[in-house]
Amino acid sequence: MTSTVPTAGELPADIPDFPMSRAAGCPFDPPPTAIAKQKEAPLAKVRLWDGSTPWMVTRYAEQRALLADPRVSADITRPGYPLQTAVAPGSQSGSGSFILMDDPKHATMRRMVTAPFAIKRVAALRPAIQKIVDDLIDGMLAGPKPVDLVDAFALPVPSLVICELLGVPYSDHDFFQDNSKVVIKRDAAPEERAGAMRALGDYLDGLMGEKLAAPADDLLSGLTERVKAGELTRQEAAQMGVLLLIAGHETTANMIALGTLALLEHPDQLALLRDTDDPKLVASAVEELLRYLNIVHNGRRRVALEDIDIAGQRIRAGEGLVLATDIANRDPEAFPDPDRLDLRRDARHHVAFGFGVHQCLGQPLARLELQVVYSTLYKRIPGLRLAAGLEQIPFKHDGVVYGVYELPVTW
Repeated sequence: MTSTVPTAGELPADIPDFPMSRAAGCPFDPPPTAIAKQKEAPLAKVRLWDGSTPWMVTRYAEQRALLADPRVSADITRPGYPLQTAVAPGSQSGSGSFILMDDPKHATMRRMVTAPFAIKRVAALRPAIQKIVDDLIDGMLAGPKPVDLVDAFALPVPSLVICELLGVPYSDHDFFQDNSKVVIKRDAAPEERAGAMRALGDYLDGLMGEKLAAPADDLLSGLTERVKAGELTRQEAAQMGVLLLIAGHETTANMIALGTLALLEHPDQLALLRDTDDPKLVASAVEELLRYLNIVHNGRRRVALEDIDIAGQRIRAGEGLVLATDIANRDPEAFPDPDRLDLRRDARHHVAFGFGVHQCLGQPLARLELQVVYSTLYKRIPGLRLAAGLEQIPFKHDGVVYGVYELPVTW
């Protein structure tokens, strides 16, 4: 039987705030309140920063169904969309990004940047990525100890790769990394976040101007061809560049550092990875770490375009949805013994990259980067260990993307 949504006056008084807090001493696990809600029901009301009460979708099957449902919108401008944070007056709040659009415009814009991320094209980058990883490890081994793995390795690896792919000068990395950190910090002031987005937009617009005048063999130059053909405005091209630049380094950097920390805290699993020459085990390890850690920890946001009946519940048109993929990846119905890190597990069906038409465009590149890192770092520095206690590691509880701000290591 399908129930109807309660009115505001009928909402239960104990609706939890979202995002929820992780348990002290359990930095790799989702918040206990979220897991408790998952055990209770596939959908639960939560309260956001602005007092709105969207549905949190707690379970794997329902998340996949809704993420693939054309009646569910990713359009941030639609009424009822559950915003992550407050938006500065007059700012676009990221609405120029194709990941916050619906088909057909989403599909049209996405296709313009799909080719460089195709699996075969990405696979050809392996030798270049391997050299980047080896060079950075050489630098670490030649330098002082301890070292911050985030600053010395985890952040430079994907930054160098995405700069090469896009055609962005790596010499500008301090600028775009600093502004990216502001954009993805949940408690940054709306004006501060809008300013960082403007700075990045202006920067990419300037690069677009350079590529229009002198095209090169890179993704941004490819977008300028779309601008010349009238398929994109220069502003739209610059916004796509901002999205790809931020997503191309922040997410993978956090997975490198957080994944390394998780392995150091699970030495039996680290030994498996360090001692293997089997590329299938390395690939399996990447998928399991993506599932286990799930750095997108504030939920994927959507809004219902029509009434939707699912799992005995009716979601009304205009109601927001928060699809908590971190707990979907810990759903025991999809992953037996889900709280155990098991690098031999077949975790390829996880939803760390989302699902449906909006699943992560750059996932082939992220997978390759992580495979190269996880198969190289621990072999070349077999004595790698933390240079601080776990309780001293600063975690990104305040970020849209989860990870660590610093990871002091030695060997």
